[in-house]
Order: sequence, then structure tokens, then C-alpha cells
Amino acid sequence: MPGRNPLRDLINRRIVLASRPEGRPTRENFRIEDVSVPEPGEGELLLKVQYLSLDPYMRGRMSTAKSYARPLDLGEVIVGGTVARVVRSRHPGYAEGDLVLSYSGWQTYSLSKGEGLRKLDLAAAPVSTALGVLGMPGFTAYSGLFTLGRPQPGETVVVAAASGPVGATVGQLARIKGARAVGIAGGPEKCAYVRDELGFDAVVDHRAPDFAARLKDACPKGVDVYFENVGGAVWDAVFPLLNPFARVPVCGLIAWYNSTGPFEGPNQLPLVMRDVLSKSLTLRGFIQTEFVSQLPDFYREMGAWVREGRVHYREDIVNGLDNAPEAFVGLLEGRNFGKLVVKVDETA
Repeated sequence: MPGRNPLRDLINRRIVLASRPEGRPTRENFRIEDVSVPEPGEGELLLKVQYLSLDPYMRGRMSTAKSYARPLDLGEVIVGGTVARVVRSRHPGYAEGDLVLSYSGWQTYSLSKGEGLRKLDLAAAPVSTALGVLGMPGFTAYSGLFTLGRPQPGETVVVAAASGPVGATVGQLARIKGARAVGIAGGPEKCAYVRDELGFDAVVDHRAPDFAARLKDACPKGVDVYFENVGGAVWDAVFPLLNPFARVPVCGLIAWYNSTGPFEGPNQLPLVMRDVLSKSLTLRGFIQTEFVSQLPDFYREMGAWVREGRVHYREDIVNGLDNAPEAFVGLLEGRNFGKLVVKVDETA
């Protein structure tokens, strides 16, 4: 039939921000919508999402608090990195069937003008790794540790959430550079993985009642680099162990993401600032996009380290877009084990 849209029978399922969370996100903060799939115009392509990355930074985008990125509007599709397949193309640079890294968010289909996409080679590595060890989390570890942490042979590098995609990579990269890697993880299973499979020199369970004492024992020469992605009680335990001239790259503070109102407890700022001055500490927050010029080196070096078995990774895959909200809440509570990915297209 002339003028018929061949995509009219397809449905785009998307998850949007229904309300702003107050503290811990709940299912009611998300809304599932089914909408029609548009035909791409000239210079556009239609993507079908295969995998969706769930990452802690998404919590900040749900809030109106001042941050490095604008907050999501109510009714807007939740943001997120994705691996997608081109199913219709009117763009000269992409053909149907191409697999791309995109930023399609929490939905099954998206339109793109081709900007910000990166073609993926299925033969090089499992495509889901483009959302983990060979993607944003891996690059966060690589750029933050090498540019800001600058680990030297024989130094001690500590990282929390050491079984997660960023922390696991930080520790392994530290060892590649000849440093001693000390991981912090939650529970015996995660600690065993960090020690036995990732090869960290030591690991400490932050759930242990004597966690601070165990961490001190694991770092007899103090801490030269602390890769901060948690905050909270872990920060309190690590901070007194920092050596003079220690470097602290700060890429996340997940322990505080659900906090509302004034923080409880005594004001630690005077103590922190005293040691920053007296120990000549370097604390530097960063967003991995600051270091995009390093991406070619990252893809080359990290790709080789993964192929050679020098860097290991673990994925926690959840099936079905509808399960993304519950999985995301679990991520903020540390229930995931490895890089959390939603398999959106279960035929992929």
C-alpha cells in the first residue's frame, strides 16, 4: 500500500522517569510506555537495542541536585549506554545489521543521526564488553588510575567495590604497573573472586565488624593511591591510612547517592582538610569524558590485555527491559556481582 509505514506494527517499549526519587528509588519512580516506532528520515538510522548498561551515575540524573550533567525531565527516557543493531538505515555511514555502541537509554528502539556511535566488531570480543571492561567503566578505571593515580612499582593501591566493573579493572591495572592491589568488597563470595580470580594481593570485607583494623593490616606500608568510588564508611577507614603525597582519584560516591538532607555524624571536614595540607594529598574528582583523547590508547591496550588474559571481567546479566528498574535499585544496594547489563533483545 502506498505510503504505508513498514514499521507501523513494531512497538517501542521504553522506561521513563515518572517521579523523582526521595532517597532510595522505588518502582513507582519509573513508568513503562509502549509507543510506535518511527521510520527514519534522510540521514537517520533506526537502532534496535540489544544490551543496556546500568550504572550508578544514573541515580544523579534522576535528581535536580546540581551535577556535571543536566537532570532528566519527568517523562523522559532514562539515559544509558547501549549496544544496538542497525535495523533500518538512511545514513551513508551505516548499513543494516551493523552493531554499534550508542546512548539509546532504557528502550527497545531509538532513532539516531549517527552522531556519537561507534561500530563494534563481534569477532573482537563479546559485544556486551563494550558496556563494561572495554567501555565506559573500563575507561573510567584506565583514565582515572593512570592519569590521576599514577601508580608506581611497589606502591599500594586500594579500591572499593573491587568486584564491580570499575574497581576490578583498577586493581588489575595497578598490578600490571607493578603496584600492590588491595581490594574492598562485600561478602565472602565477592572477596574470594577478587582474590582468587582477579589476582589482587589482598582483599578486605567491608561488612566485617573490624573492617578498619583488617584494612590497616592489609596495608602495612600505608596507601599511596585510593581510587574512590564509594565514600561512606569505606572512606572513613581508608583516609587515615593515606601516605604523604597520596593521590585520590574520585569517580563516584555511591554510598551517598540516596542520601537526602544534611548528612549525619560529626563534621569531618576540618580533619580531612588538615591531612590534605599536612600530607600534601591530591584529591581530584573526574568524569571519564575529560580524557576522551586517550580512547585510542585505551582500546588498543585494554583490548590486548583482555585477549591475553591479563585483565579479567565478570558480567551480571538481567533478562528483559521490564526488569531494569528492580536491577538498578539492586545496583545501588550492591546486589549485583560484576558489570550489570540488561539483555533487552532476548534473541540477540
